[in-house]
Amino acid sequence: MSTDEKVVKRRRSALRGRQLEPTLLSELRDLIGDERSNSSLRSRDRLIEHLHTLQDTHGYLSMPRLRALASFMNLPMAAIYETATFYAHFDVIHDEQTPPPAITLRVCDSLSCQLAGAEALHQDLVEGANPTRVRVLRAPCMGRCEVAPVVAVGRHHVCHANAFNVGDAVEHGQVQPEETRWQGLAAYRSTGGYGLLEDCREGRVSLDSLAKELEDAGLRGLGGAGFPTFRKWQAVRAEPGPRYAVINADEGEPGTFKDRVYLESEPHGFLEGALVSAWAVEAQALYIYLRDEYPGLHRVLTEAIAELETAEIVEPGYVILRRGAGAYICGEESALIESLEGKPGKPRHRPPFVAQKGLFGQPTLVNNVETVYWIPRIHAQGANWFASEGRHGRRGLRSFSVSGRVARPGVHVAPAGITLNELVEEYCGGMAEGHRLLAYLPGGASGGILPASKADIPLDFDTLQEYGCFIGSAAVIVLSDQDDLQAVASNLLGFFADESCGQCTPCRVGTEKMLTLLERNTWDEDTLQQLARVMADASICGLGQAAPNPVLSLLRDFRSELASQNLIAKG
Repeated sequence: MSTDEKVVKRRRSALRGRQLEPTLLSELRDLIGDERSNSSLRSRDRLIEHLHTLQDTHGYLSMPRLRALASFMNLPMAAIYETATFYAHFDVIHDEQTPPPAITLRVCDSLSCQLAGAEALHQDLVEGANPTRVRVLRAPCMGRCEVAPVVAVGRHHVCHANAFNVGDAVEHGQVQPEETRWQGLAAYRSTGGYGLLEDCREGRVSLDSLAKELEDAGLRGLGGAGFPTFRKWQAVRAEPGPRYAVINADEGEPGTFKDRVYLESEPHGFLEGALVSAWAVEAQALYIYLRDEYPGLHRVLTEAIAELETAEIVEPGYVILRRGAGAYICGEESALIESLEGKPGKPRHRPPFVAQKGLFGQPTLVNNVETVYWIPRIHAQGANWFASEGRHGRRGLRSFSVSGRVARPGVHVAPAGITLNELVEEYCGGMAEGHRLLAYLPGGASGGILPASKADIPLDFDTLQEYGCFIGSAAVIVLSDQDDLQAVASNLLGFFADESCGQCTPCRVGTEKMLTLLERNTWDEDTLQQLARVMADASICGLGQAAPNPVLSLLRDFRSELASQNLIAKG
């Protein structure tokens, strides 16, 4: 054999790529558990939880530790890397890169926080931070719009943030979630809690009778889609088992924070409704997908679930709590399913729908937090009680997350069909001092924008479509005569551009292109309209389809305001 042949043979026999460090695999087993004796730790759906464990422990994800995790889970490194880099809350650090500082400040740049001065606050924090100790990032909505602006110091949220209280949190190392006072199991049961669940299980309440109650009440999906709850139960039950139930607690729509309020105040009220829904479809397990921006709620729900297991209301392991990782797209139900399975949260092509083929390929019921929260209350007080609460010919109650230029922002439970003028005057204490109503977003960033002249339209499902808008999750952001509409549009499109999963070209390229067009001194109306049509017609999911709505609303209803800024031609 020649010398050249020996060299080639040695090269072929050598292992390719960066090699596993055995000490890191041992460290991983100490941290997570030994996969050799517990094969469930290798299940792909545990991947994001394992990534969280590494991120929480070390403050970032190094490539050697990701290689160890790939070996631990018997997954290709490409799968580990693709998932880790998809989510905003994972910091993947390559071998030649420097790890991030010990403390990260995330400044919310959603519309509500922008109105409250987040841009200037971000600049102040950047100028005042020691970059060796603190890094300052922009971040999307954190679900605390009523106390804007908001800054996350590690996993601690500073509300009504300014440079002083943020600096104080940094100085004192306040990086853990804030304490939450919540109603425990004993207190909830003392008022009849879990009575409905027990009656369902014991046969005193039948599935048909409960479904009829929800139908008569008019309960619909309150995450935004508005699909009748009882029909969703029927659709899932029509499919052969095994079946799963999933709760979407990933409310990432800018301006939405109602689910957080319900989970903070009455987690067992939510859990009973969720368990009744799981019972209705004979689910094998109940999964709760909680947005990672709610770290304090993770502890609350963990403890509440433990209470249920101790009281033998549920079997250990039946209710499974999972963390999101900073991806708005996972609010879309099929993307949420992908994330629960340990993959990047990219929406699936449909059909099949998740009711037919969802989690682990099985029929899956996906409900919103508020939707299931109402179930025990409707049963206790009657369908007529809920249905009769509507206004202007509508039925039911809605939880409006109101932020922006009002005197009393917050979650306001009000009759479905209430108008914006009524909501602001009766529940929000009127407009903020010195502000006059200019416009409002009835359904968060994707629901469009309506002018003050249309503030007497009933707010509910099916009432806003003719005006090019929709109510969605009832996230109402109020704008005033002091707000810049171009800045509002750019903020909303910037959000969509950042949060696009990138799977389909119309959304990935369209949102970036539209943002570029909006930032120009003069808007090209024809191009904006054409781009909006392509995005609406060809995007895979609602993100790309709805992203142009704010721009189309402005071009339709705010022409004089845009013309006064010379963004469009007068006349």
